[in-house]
Amino acid sequence: MEFLYIVIGLVLVFDFINGFHDSANSIATVVSTKVLAPFTAVVFAAFFNFIAFLVFSLKVATTIGKGVVNPDVINLTVIGSALIGAIIWNLLTWWWGLPSSSSHTLVGGLVGAAIAKAGIGSVVMAGVLKIVAFIIIAPVLGMVISFIISATVLQICKNFSPSKVDKYFRRFQLLSAAAFSLGHGGNDAQKSMGIIWVALIVTGHATKHDPIAGWIIISCYTSIGLGTLFGGWRIVKTMGQKITKLKPFEGFCAESAGALTLFGATELGIPVSTTHTITGAIIGAGARKGASAVKWGVTTKIFWAWILTIPVSAMMSALVFFFLNQVL
Repeated sequence: MEFLYIVIGLVLVFDFINGFHDSANSIATVVSTKVLAPFTAVVFAAFFNFIAFLVFSLKVATTIGKGVVNPDVINLTVIGSALIGAIIWNLLTWWWGLPSSSSHTLVGGLVGAAIAKAGIGSVVMAGVLKIVAFIIIAPVLGMVISFIISATVLQICKNFSPSKVDKYFRRFQLLSAAAFSLGHGGNDAQKSMGIIWVALIVTGHATKHDPIAGWIIISCYTSIGLGTLFGGWRIVKTMGQKITKLKPFEGFCAESAGALTLFGATELGIPVSTTHTITGAIIGAGARKGASAVKWGVTTKIFWAWILTIPVSAMMSALVFFFLNQVL
């Protein structure tokens, strides 16, 4: 029973770090365009992270609980190992200022720990391949939608003065930032809910037919909201300044594209990376000005972090599993 409490605590720590790590996704554009001061933006994003539980159904939580690893091989040691490996990789990428995916860190952790316990057959390959595919699909969708929205906005506003466009989109960007933060909370907090739900099932405190309890939903949304409130300023700098320079209307286009992508993925129950989504959307908004407007050297480093996240977190979690299996 004590280990169950430890695992639930680790889930909430991971959720907090997820918000801390991914706060840049929600606020980088609105801060870089100077529409909101950093602290105001963080409070704004945290609020919309939290209230996402009023908007979205729990399809992503179900995917994490059943669609990554065969539930029959999962025990608390597997879950604990996955979480510790995921937390380590999240903290390392935060320290390096790389916007990697907390979602894929958790998936990699589950896969690595499950393989260490029961071999490759324990992995639900169809579910993992769908998540891996969205490493490419999510940022490409974000980039394409952002590019289209940017071109449409420019066409609509072509007869307005730059100062008037700036004035209006400073207000509109508040709406787009709120929508993106809502999508971030809706997709990311559910991943932690799925883990707690599975932990309760494998310890006999719930069945797979039970709905996810209200205390799990509120605690996970609270943790990610508090994490966002503390912010990850190293990553804000990379996301908001180093990829491309944004004006308020471009920030609006990037956030709107990111929000649309996240809303769609959450409704389909696909755990996507908010980091990948908003990075692609920022690139799309910047690329409208030409390829030279995007700092591809920085972008290449981010892509490498994306590619390495699942295998590296899987290896870390496998090592943690072997250690815990010896001492527990």
